Amino acid sequence: MKLKEDMNPLLLQVFRSVVWVYSVLTFLPWYLLSGAGVNLERSRRVKARSVSGRPAGPYRATDQLRGIQQKLVSSMHPGVDTLDKVMEHGAARFPRRDCLGTREVLSEEDELQPNGKVFKKVILGEYKWMSYEETYQAAVHFGSGLAALGQKPQCNIAIFCETRAEWMIAAQAGFIYNFPLVTLYATLGGPAIAHGLNETEITHIVTSKDLLQSRLKAILLEVPRLQHIIVVDSKPTSWPGFPRGIMVHNMDAVQELGSRPNNMAVARRQPLPSDTAVIMYTSGSTGIPKGVMISHSNIIAGITGMAERIPNLDETDTYIGYLPLAHVLELSAEMVCISHGCRIGYSSPQTLADQSTKIKKGSKGDTSVLKPTLMAAVPEIMDRIYKNVMTKVEEMSSVQRTLFVLAYNYKMEQISKGYSTPLCDRLVFKKVRSLLGGHIRVLLSGGAPLSAATQRFMNICLCCPVGQGYGLTETSGAGTISEMWDYSTGRVGAPLVCSEITLKDWEEGGYYSTDKPNPRGEILIGGPNVTMGYYKKQSEDFLVDASGQRWFCTGDIGEFHTDGCLKIIDRKKDLVKLQAGEYVSLGKVEAVLKNCSFVDNICAYANSDQSYVIGFVVPNQKQLTILAEQRGLRGSWEEICNHPEMERDVLRILTEAALSAKLERFEIPKKIRLSAEPWTPETGLVTDAFKLKRKELKSHYQDDIERMYGGK
Repeated sequence: MKLKEDMNPLLLQVFRSVVWVYSVLTFLPWYLLSGAGVNLERSRRVKARSVSGRPAGPYRATDQLRGIQQKLVSSMHPGVDTLDKVMEHGAARFPRRDCLGTREVLSEEDELQPNGKVFKKVILGEYKWMSYEETYQAAVHFGSGLAALGQKPQCNIAIFCETRAEWMIAAQAGFIYNFPLVTLYATLGGPAIAHGLNETEITHIVTSKDLLQSRLKAILLEVPRLQHIIVVDSKPTSWPGFPRGIMVHNMDAVQELGSRPNNMAVARRQPLPSDTAVIMYTSGSTGIPKGVMISHSNIIAGITGMAERIPNLDETDTYIGYLPLAHVLELSAEMVCISHGCRIGYSSPQTLADQSTKIKKGSKGDTSVLKPTLMAAVPEIMDRIYKNVMTKVEEMSSVQRTLFVLAYNYKMEQISKGYSTPLCDRLVFKKVRSLLGGHIRVLLSGGAPLSAATQRFMNICLCCPVGQGYGLTETSGAGTISEMWDYSTGRVGAPLVCSEITLKDWEEGGYYSTDKPNPRGEILIGGPNVTMGYYKKQSEDFLVDASGQRWFCTGDIGEFHTDGCLKIIDRKKDLVKLQAGEYVSLGKVEAVLKNCSFVDNICAYANSDQSYVIGFVVPNQKQLTILAEQRGLRGSWEEICNHPEMERDVLRILTEAALSAKLERFEIPKKIRLSAEPWTPETGLVTDAFKLKRKELKSHYQDDIERMYGGK
C-alpha cells in the first residue's frame, strides 16, 4: 500500500520527472551489472507443480533444470543423519570459527519511570565467543556429567530456560548422548510445567536461576520423580531450601564432573535417525500443552529444506538468536546455522535494539553490536517496528516526511517490477535499516501470518527480502518458505524440498480443490519432516499413506496460485458462521486491524447466535493518550481506556482502517472493549509467539462479551 503524497502537485510532477530522467540514464548499466534480469526470471518461474496433475496435488517444488522434484530430500550432508553429527560436522569443518556468542553485562541499574514504575536497565559490553570446537567439547563434557549424575540414554531430560548459549550447549549434549529433550516455554504456568515434567517422567532438568526461583520452586513437590536440577548460571554455588531428595548443581560443576577421565571413558550410545530427539510442548493455546515427538531424521529433513531457501548461506553469516528456543522456528533456524558454520549471537526481545526496554539510553542494543546478516522474527515484532517507524515519520517536519514518502512510494514501484534502489537505500533508508544493525540480508518470518503492509515495509525500509514461511511443530517447523527474490506479499511460497502439500476439500467452509481460479482446501503436509505424533496421545490429524509416508492435517485453509506458491486464506478454528449465515475469519480481521497505529494487540470474537463481530483491543498508550488530551480527557491509564468516548473514537478509527483494507461490513467489529492490561505470555493471554489464546481470552472477558451482546 502506497503512502499518501501530501505535497504541491506541481512539485510532485517535477520530482517524478527528475526520477524518470535518473531512471532512464542509469537503468541499462544497472540492469546489466546487478543481475536484475536473472532475479526477475527467478521470481516469475513456476516454483511448484502437482505431481498427480490434479488440482488437489500433491504439490512439490520444481527445479529450474530438472523440472518437478521426483524425490523428497531428507538430508543435506552425506552421512549426517542425526543431530549429534551436525555438531560434529561443524566442529570438524570450522573448529576455530565463532559459534555461540553472549554479551557481557557491565552494569545494571533501576530507572524510575514517569508513572512511578521501576524498570531495570542494563549496559552491555561486546560479545564473547565460543568456537565450534569449544562448543562441541562443552557439550560433550556436559553430557558426560549428566550421565555421571544418572541420566540414562533414551530417557527424557527437560530444558526449561531462556534463549541463551547454555540452552544450545545442553541441547547438543542431549543429542550427542541420546537424551531426548523435553522443551517447555519459559512462560508456561505452573500446572502446565508440572504436567509436562510428570508426563515425560523427568528426573533431570536444566534451568536458569531466575526461572528456578520464579516458576519451578513452587511446583517441585508436584513433580515427585525429579532428582537433579542443573542451573546454567555460575552463581550462587549453594542452593538451600529445596525439598529433600532434590540436588541442585551448577552447569560448570556438571561439565567439570563430565570432563574427568573416568567419566569420559564411559562409552556413549549414539542415536539412530528414528530415535526421538525432542519432545516439544506446544504453548497450550487450546488447553493442556501437548508434547510433539520429533525424531532426529525429522529435524534433519526440516533444516535441509529450510537451508535450501536461503541463498549463499555459509560460515560468513551471523544470526541473532532471541526467539524462544523451545519454539520449533528458533531451534530449526539455529540448527541450520550450525550446519553451515554460521555464528550465533544471543539476544532477547528486551535488549534487541538500541530502543529496547532494558537498554539504558545512550548505550547500544544487541543488533547494533552484533550486526547480524540473518534473523528470524514473528509478525508481532515486525508489526511493532513498522508502527514505531511510521509514528516517527508522522512526527517529522513536512519536508522530511515528504521526502520519506516519495522515496517509499518510488521504491515500492521498483520492487514490484523486481528492481532494487541503491541510491534510495543509501540516502533515505540507511537509518531505518540500522535499527537491526544495518547488515540484515535475509529476514525469515514465521509463527503467524504477516500482513502485506508490514512485509512490504520491511522490504522497503530494511532493504532486505522477507522470506515468509509456513510450518508447524508437527512438521518440524518446515512446510514452505517464499524465495528471496519473490517480492509478492501475502503468500508463503512453494513447498520446501523436504515436503509436499495436498489440498483436502472442506465442505462445511465451502473450500474445494476444484474452485476457480485457484484450487482451495485444507492444507495437508507430507514428507520426512512430519513428526512421530503426540507423546502418549493418539490423534487423527496424523495420517500414513499406502507408501508409508506420514502426513499432518494442519487445519489451515490454503490456495495454490498458478506459479505453485501457497497462500493461507483461512483456518478452520478461526472461521465463525454468524446468525445470518456469513462466514467471518477472525484471524483475517485481526491481521488487518493490527496494523492500525492505535492498536498494540487485538482479539476479534463472534458467536454463531449473534449477527456481528466484537473486539478486544490493547491500545497503543502513546497514541491513545494523545487522543485523550485532544478530547480534554484526563485520568489514569485504566480510566482513559474505560471511557466510552475513547471506545467510540477507537472504534471509528478501526472501522475506517477496515474499510480501507476492503473488509466486508459484517467482518468489522461493531463494538469494542479497550484493555488497559497488556497481553503478554506472562499474563497467559498470548503464547510466546504472541498468538492469541482464544479460550483464555474468552474466559477473561466473559462479562464484557455478555454486555456487548446485550446479555447484561
